[in-house]
Amino acid sequence: MMKRKRNRLTNRMRLGAAAVLAVSALLAGCSGSDQEGRAGRNAGGQKPEISATVYDRGLVPQEEGTIEQNRWTEWIDRNGPVHVKFTPIPRNDATAKLTALFASGTAPELIFDYSNVLRGQLYTQKQMMPVDDMIAKYSTTYKQLLEKYPVLRTAASMPDGKMYGFGVINGLQANHALFIRADWLNKLNLETPKTTEELYQVMKAFTEQDPDGNRQKDTYGTSLAYITNQIVNAMFQNVKWVVEDGKLIHDWERAKAAAAFKKRLYDEGLVDPDYLTDRSGQKAQQDWVNGKIGMWGGQITGAAWLQIYESLKKNNPSAEVIVIPLPRSPYGQFSPTIQNPVQITAIVNSQAKNPEAIMKYIDFISSDEAGKTLKYGIEGTHYKQGPNGCPIFIDKEKEKQLSYAGDYRMLFSPALEGKCGRYEETLNLDHPQEKEFYTMMKQAGEYYLSPERPIADITHGEHMPIAPDDIQLIDTSVKKPIDDIWIKAIVSGAAYTPDQALAEAKSLWERAGGKQVDDWYAKWYSENKDKALLRDQLYQFKRPE
Repeated sequence: MMKRKRNRLTNRMRLGAAAVLAVSALLAGCSGSDQEGRAGRNAGGQKPEISATVYDRGLVPQEEGTIEQNRWTEWIDRNGPVHVKFTPIPRNDATAKLTALFASGTAPELIFDYSNVLRGQLYTQKQMMPVDDMIAKYSTTYKQLLEKYPVLRTAASMPDGKMYGFGVINGLQANHALFIRADWLNKLNLETPKTTEELYQVMKAFTEQDPDGNRQKDTYGTSLAYITNQIVNAMFQNVKWVVEDGKLIHDWERAKAAAAFKKRLYDEGLVDPDYLTDRSGQKAQQDWVNGKIGMWGGQITGAAWLQIYESLKKNNPSAEVIVIPLPRSPYGQFSPTIQNPVQITAIVNSQAKNPEAIMKYIDFISSDEAGKTLKYGIEGTHYKQGPNGCPIFIDKEKEKQLSYAGDYRMLFSPALEGKCGRYEETLNLDHPQEKEFYTMMKQAGEYYLSPERPIADITHGEHMPIAPDDIQLIDTSVKKPIDDIWIKAIVSGAAYTPDQALAEAKSLWERAGGKQVDDWYAKWYSENKDKALLRDQLYQFKRPE
């Protein structure tokens, strides 16, 4: 509360010292007079102001303030070259919120968002500003990053050849992972499953042979909710678009094979039957933490996922967990989705009034000083230098003060830190569970970041092309109905088979005009396969150990 009062007092003093024109501009909002007001404040030595979005994930502890005003926004205000007015954007509804803001003409000047689909829409509507001139005229830090990693230009470029956005180099790192209870495998004398058929046998044993030893039939092999479902699809390369004989095709057989595998698990009672209502995977996560399922798909990077592991160990102290490579299917061996190595994270509203101020802020927030402060906090308070030369957090309570800071540093490139940019290097290996989680993260990197076991998709989803509106309309209009057809095949027993589902799904696709979609993507691939950022190129960003 005292901080807020000091902030209000500081703001009043700033306004009192500014010219009347500047006060009028501030009250008027983003307009022509606002531009004049900024110029007046600059002439008087005041910082210019910009507006920017920030994701609101509901993570800010009450004692820390709000996502718009907290210790880190105050740090940015004190140390940055501009004053930033932050607009919160709900993370789970970001596209809808941002679309509404642009439609109403109230969108902030600087938009932080991961969606390439939204970027494509705003480009078509001419609501984004190209950034080539901003960088050339006003940038230092980001210009150097672009020179070091010219692939950022490729990722940010739109069909007119200009750049529309700023991004980061994350490097190659795992995202999803397949976890399995190694202590259950050992108790039942089972090997780590290497094929999907072996995986079925393990799921059957986990369900029927009392792996937790409580003499009750209360365990399942897994749940097919959320990330686990995505991982099973990756095993069968059920990703819609695949390359065969040098051409991009819409594959249906892999979808049928994935559905048949899930149906087998469901029919035999090897998976939680309630998985369809568990859309966000919360029940599956709770069942994993409570020791009721033996295999689970989750994420592998970040404090929240370490906390899930710590909760599992608290409830089941003897649990042993390992990360395993995805078992091989008849279509090959693949890896789950990885984090995007080259990611566009910010765009500029075409109505922005002060490109120079925006560029100065981008240079600041992508700098070492800002990026590392918003990642690790203050040295001696939040972190210290670890034996590996990388920052490690001092204690859990202080670390909570950084739990929400990540969305202010969406333009800081982890690859610039070398090995220290990887989350696992911030773990304290003197803590047994953090050391165990560190080992799992290393396993994930070894298994999932090899081109010999590539991701199942032709590229990361954020590098897929944005189709014209009419093509998108066809594609999206039948997505849910076709998904529902495959679900029907999984849960309907003998009454409805995967073969029947295949025939019905293909018929629906064709009636909706799906051939136009297939032809558009096939043509795009044929014309761009040598210059687009496709799967094989992603592995060049592997970080040094």
